[in-house]
Amino acid sequence: MSPTTTPDRNLALELVRVTEAAAMAGGRWVGFGEKNLADGAAVEAMRAMISTVQMRGTVVIGEGEKDDAPMLYNGEEVGDGTGPECDVAVDPIDGTTLTAKGMPNAVSVLAVADRGSMYDPSAVFYMDKLVTGPEAADVVDIRLPVAENVRRVAKAKGSDVEDVTVVMLDRPRHEALAREVRDAGARIQFISDGDVAGAITAARSDSGVDLLLGIGGTPEGIITACAIKCLGGIIQGRLAPVDDDERQRAIDAGHDLDAVLTTDDLVRTDNCFFVATGITDGSLLRGVRYRGGGAVTHSLVMRSRSGTIRTIEGHHRLTKVEQYSALGPSSQG
Repeated sequence: MSPTTTPDRNLALELVRVTEAAAMAGGRWVGFGEKNLADGAAVEAMRAMISTVQMRGTVVIGEGEKDDAPMLYNGEEVGDGTGPECDVAVDPIDGTTLTAKGMPNAVSVLAVADRGSMYDPSAVFYMDKLVTGPEAADVVDIRLPVAENVRRVAKAKGSDVEDVTVVMLDRPRHEALAREVRDAGARIQFISDGDVAGAITAARSDSGVDLLLGIGGTPEGIITACAIKCLGGIIQGRLAPVDDDERQRAIDAGHDLDAVLTTDDLVRTDNCFFVATGITDGSLLRGVRYRGGGAVTHSLVMRSRSGTIRTIEGHHRLTKVEQYSALGPSSQG
């Protein structure tokens, strides 16, 4: 396929500039208790920078429908209008509450894949998910009891059940799930927000986390699938309607609510990119460091086709940081 119709290897380093910009803009709001203003600053910076990327992108996973989201809305055309046609998934801040409270693991995230390859999550916002790394990818099944999946992960990794750590969002809906994990003998790492970072942590062999379980956002599941394509491992999901109305809308849209959606269902290509830049310090990435002469960012850049995973430390001069500081608290008067 011609490089003008499919994302090529040069795109990765262009994309990281986009999440760096969003992280530096959103990072100015860390600890200010203003999650919407932080998100707005990150969205504005991401949109400005993504317009310079050589691609003909369409936002598939964005900030919402056009009526509710003036920028980076679902269906918006992004990029400079040249280069490959792409599906684009954005989350300028995965963890807006984490940012507002100065808590760990807030990141800025962007995923790009061949046009038409990303799953359409519009009918159902939530999904029951299972994520693990390459060692146990072939033995887990979201339809199995939790204890069996925990046992299989432990066996695949050559460890005891007591050594398995499961990450999940700290939500009342997960009380029964947490009991099952503990009854199985495994440990739990609760996260308050940011299940993209949590899922990637579960897929990485050196993270100390072995498995992600529980219900989180369907859009985040698709972004995670792009990362899993690059890292190896697996994500499995089942749509989880929140009420009867959403259930009926999903059925009317042709969704099988009993079906298990795999990595390949969520992203139907082996040519995708995933980039993330830390906003606050976390298990995945370091947060933005501001200093007199500029700022330092820490990013993860991955490409599925080559299997390349890079960590990039970016040193940004004062002039660029001032550009995104204009979106921060000091500009609010």
